[in-house]
Amino acid sequence: MKIKDCIAQQSPFISLEYFPPKEREDWSAFFQVVSRLAQLKPLFASVTYGAGGSTQDATLEIVSRMQQEHGLETMAHLTCVGAQPDRLRCFLEDLSAAGVSNVLALRGDPPKEVPPEGITESPLHFASDLVSFVRASHPEMGVGVAAYPEVHPEAINAEADLGYLKLKLDLGGEFAITQLFFDNAHYFDFVARARARGITKPIIPGILPVVSLKVIQRIVSLCGASLPAGFMAELEEADRSGGAAAVQRVGIAHARRQAEGLLAGGAPGVHLYTLNRAEAILEIADGLLP
Repeated sequence: MKIKDCIAQQSPFISLEYFPPKEREDWSAFFQVVSRLAQLKPLFASVTYGAGGSTQDATLEIVSRMQQEHGLETMAHLTCVGAQPDRLRCFLEDLSAAGVSNVLALRGDPPKEVPPEGITESPLHFASDLVSFVRASHPEMGVGVAAYPEVHPEAINAEADLGYLKLKLDLGGEFAITQLFFDNAHYFDFVARARARGITKPIIPGILPVVSLKVIQRIVSLCGASLPAGFMAELEEADRSGGAAAVQRVGIAHARRQAEGLLAGGAPGVHLYTLNRAEAILEIADGLLP
């Protein structure tokens, strides 16, 4: 089923995002996490796709198993940087054959270890190109796109970035999932500006629980998100007084407050970046929905 139709039938909702384990021997533990979090009855579960398509095969197998063995509506991330249309078309055909009906269309980033001259030239340069490609080659497939409440790091400005989101949705994207953020005001301001630009499709807020001070500092440096000064001070104090466990408690509590505030403010649902961690997500989601 297309996620846009799932959203129309159920709101509010929780959805989840996973990443493929690096090693095959970790798959058993990974699917134990999937099984535990299935009790939350997520509206859908998405699986990321490594830089340059480096985890394409793993993503395909994981979403297929989640769909067939765990009864989850799944969505595979799909990137176009350096990807050839024939390979993308085969991937979409394999997804369809496995009963997977949705993709998240992204530009993606090239693998860090590959120099620019080593990236295969592709006619698909932007996420908007990929949306058009999926729409043309597999019109039955549901298509989600990414949105950036605090502006994509490479965007000229906020208005130009919003214009690219509108383009992706106008070309066939059916809903958007936001990049992580830690201040709900960023999301509500972004949605208001999007509606003013004529964007009417669902915009799902993405929430990442902070489970490590070092990890979150690296993540925000890469994606352009900001940590509110008060929240950062709280994390640093937790780190000084109680170490990693205290940081995680503060991070989970903040994510829970975010989720509650977003749903209370009218967000259609919340998309939780699981980090493949069951306990943190169960704590955030416990009793969240009516």
